[in-house]
Amino acid sequence: MAGYEPKEIERRWQAVWAEEKTWEVANPGQPGFDDSKPKSYVLEMLPYPSGEPHVGHLKCYAVGDAIAHFRRRHGFEVIHPMGYDSFGLPAENNAIKTGEPPRVATERSIESFRRQFREWGISIDWSRELATHTPEYYRWTQWIFLQLFERGLAYRTEAPVQWCPKDATVLANEQVVDGRCERCGTEVVQRSLEQWFFRITEYADRLLEDFEALESWPDHVITMQRNWIGRSEGAQVVFRCEEVDLDFPVFTTRPDTLFGATFFVLAPEHPELERLVAGTEAEAEVREYVNRVGRESAEERGAEDREKTGVPLGRSVVNPVNGEEIPMFVADYVLMEYGTGAIMAVPGHDSRDYEFAQKFGLPVVRVIEGVDEEEARDDDAGLPYSGDGPMTGSGRFDGKNNREAYAEIVDWLRSEGRGETAVNYRLRDWLVSRQRYWGAPIPVVYCEGCGIVPVPAEQLPVELPEIEDYAPQGKSPLAAAEDWVATECPRCGAAARRETDTMDTFVDSSWYFLRYLDAQNDDAAWERGAVDHWTPVDQYIGGVEHAILHLMYARFFTKALADLGHVGVQEPFANLFTQGMITRDGAKMSKSKGNTVSPGDYVERYGADTARTYVCFMGPPERGGDWTDEGVEGVNRFLSRLWRLCEEAEARTEAGEPDPAAGGEARELLAKAHWAIDKATRDFQRGFQFNTVISAVMELVNDAYRLKDGLYGTAEGGAAVRFATATAASLIFPFAPHLGSEVFFRLAGAQVWEQPWPVADPDLLASDTVTLVVQVNGKLRDRIEVPAEASKEELLRLARASDKVASHLDRGQIVKEIVVPGKLVNLVVR
Repeated sequence: MAGYEPKEIERRWQAVWAEEKTWEVANPGQPGFDDSKPKSYVLEMLPYPSGEPHVGHLKCYAVGDAIAHFRRRHGFEVIHPMGYDSFGLPAENNAIKTGEPPRVATERSIESFRRQFREWGISIDWSRELATHTPEYYRWTQWIFLQLFERGLAYRTEAPVQWCPKDATVLANEQVVDGRCERCGTEVVQRSLEQWFFRITEYADRLLEDFEALESWPDHVITMQRNWIGRSEGAQVVFRCEEVDLDFPVFTTRPDTLFGATFFVLAPEHPELERLVAGTEAEAEVREYVNRVGRESAEERGAEDREKTGVPLGRSVVNPVNGEEIPMFVADYVLMEYGTGAIMAVPGHDSRDYEFAQKFGLPVVRVIEGVDEEEARDDDAGLPYSGDGPMTGSGRFDGKNNREAYAEIVDWLRSEGRGETAVNYRLRDWLVSRQRYWGAPIPVVYCEGCGIVPVPAEQLPVELPEIEDYAPQGKSPLAAAEDWVATECPRCGAAARRETDTMDTFVDSSWYFLRYLDAQNDDAAWERGAVDHWTPVDQYIGGVEHAILHLMYARFFTKALADLGHVGVQEPFANLFTQGMITRDGAKMSKSKGNTVSPGDYVERYGADTARTYVCFMGPPERGGDWTDEGVEGVNRFLSRLWRLCEEAEARTEAGEPDPAAGGEARELLAKAHWAIDKATRDFQRGFQFNTVISAVMELVNDAYRLKDGLYGTAEGGAAVRFATATAASLIFPFAPHLGSEVFFRLAGAQVWEQPWPVADPDLLASDTVTLVVQVNGKLRDRIEVPAEASKEELLRLARASDKVASHLDRGQIVKEIVVPGKLVNLVVR
């Protein structure tokens, strides 16, 4: 018999699928559309094409493909498309470094991705393939921008950016390393620029409320999004700086502590900071501090154990509840992302304010009586105190419980015109401007007479011009393309200039799942009937690292487009599965550690089926696992054994149905096959526990090897071997589609993907014996075969009789016997 040759088998079946266009599906109204089947939209997050696909891509698409195959064989019409998130900074940085146009490098990577996905045998509808960098795609990205602009959801305003003085360019966060420009090493400073935003905050409450419809999303993802939106109820209170005639609104969830505010702090990004210090002695020190803090992330600044830093502004504000003037500071622990970017500091009842007050010698005042646990106290007075109690030092509210006084305090502030009830969100509007080349141009022009003018839809796409120098030179690369920038106002015909910012690549990936549904449409972003049929996505698969921004933005886009009448659903993804990370030697893979895995190398050596099956077998998909060459080789041996079993069964048995009434070892093997069907089906449906599905097929193959030699002599025995082998191929097909197809076709004479998923025969699931787990003090000591109908007394007798168990019973007395009939005996010994 010939050995297992995966390359030959894989090429053969890939050619069949390509020629037959097996995985293509039609839209409603198109030839070939099957309205008798329920739909299932299975989608993996589209990859960024840079270099070669990595092992994370292999896992994501192997998981998604297994789900797609399982649903097809359960009678669903499955749409399973593919595309590339192909705009972005890496290609532009490569262009700056090498001079190679981003389009050239990007399309080379796309070709590599396309080739390897085909080599992996992923069941993709290639007729729907798209790439976000093509004019055919970003034409409609620009159209969506204009739809949001007309609705008032896209607007332009000033916002701070990270600026490299030497390169004279805006930097993305990932371009700032240790506070310096990654290209030239110059210290980064803060600047303010006019930029474009999407008004996602208008949808904050709906984004929160609609989690009720996402019951199948992982709890931790919903929690992460809830925290990112950060809805909190409280009061907005106004503190006034008379010296510069400015009011500073502050959001607080603790109006009961207003009388304890002894200083006032602004975030380094606060828009009025420049006005406060301009021309003062504090100006130079504040400017240096703001530039330094601007080079740090919000996560770094918000760390609990971080030493508090700040600079006095030489100004003061009036506390609205007692008329006291309190000093103003700028400090890094205050973030613009929360509230108004300004806080009333209450060191007697807030630990961060307390630390700051201690460092700068500021007053600490108690306004709520009570004492926290001893370990929570920072001084002999029991401050800062975070609990509740009677108010003190608070004028008319003294003696009242602070919680009960909340509403009364806010009502009083409202009557005095100094505050009101407010709801605050951590969520901020989405900054979509990028001062870069390799992205979708923002489709507006600036006319001296007409102002901001949207480009008419019939003039889209506004295409990226070809340029030679991608390096910034005091302005964005697009701004240097003067012939492209100079244009005519669509409204009045006068001279105008194009917007030279491009869009954040998150914009591209916030709607791609809609374009897949009508990817070849030249007249519209999509045909409404196609979108209404296929949406929402029934199963979305991807990494948990996208749990916040990408998913949040896609949800926002869907709701906004629904409000505009372009789609009929409120949520884009009905079910979400987040895959775990694959590590190597217990560590995250990285080139610097030298522990990366190239899927291409393993596919070349072992075949795609081995690589795909291994990434699904190495552990529960949501948890990830550690890649080992020994594990890959073990899966390859298993597939090789299945191949040899197929060749032997094909040579030594005749085609025919097995006899369910068979006895002896033939029945034993048939029962094992139906056990594997039952377990694989249940584990597939129980959170995609693919590792145990594959393990069940391995058990079936092992039993077939153990029993086959005694079965080949009879027709019913041979039929049992053939059926068991074909069943193993059918069950392994979602993970190893080429070998599964080959083995099933040889033994059953049919295309496995056209066959319904097998159903276990209940009569063959029944067994005369069961495997009993025996524990001593909760630790596994033996597994024994026992009669299925054995009584509790009989189970205890058999458990105690086990040699492996008896050795652990000599050490003490049995004080408790726990019996789960047919499953477990646990003997508790003292």
